[in-house]
Amino acid sequence: MARAKNEWAAKVFALIRAGNLEMARAQIKVAPTVADIVRLQALLAELSPTPALRLLAAFVEEERALLAAPRLHRSP
Repeated sequence: MARAKNEWAAKVFALIRAGNLEMARAQIKVAPTVADIVRLQALLAELSPTPALRLLAAFVEEERALLAAPRLHRSP
């Protein structure tokens, strides 16, 4: 069964729009791939910046950098 490529990012984005940032952080920590995090970053760029969203964007960038590192790569 094939999944839509942006399914994970859309679900996490829905958590963010609902205001459940702690659950979104938990999901971001277990992101399947770097590409998923990049898709989430593109979705976050569409929102108006607030202090909480700026902190979340910085957190997403840190997690992207960690997941991109070869030693921390998680296979799907």
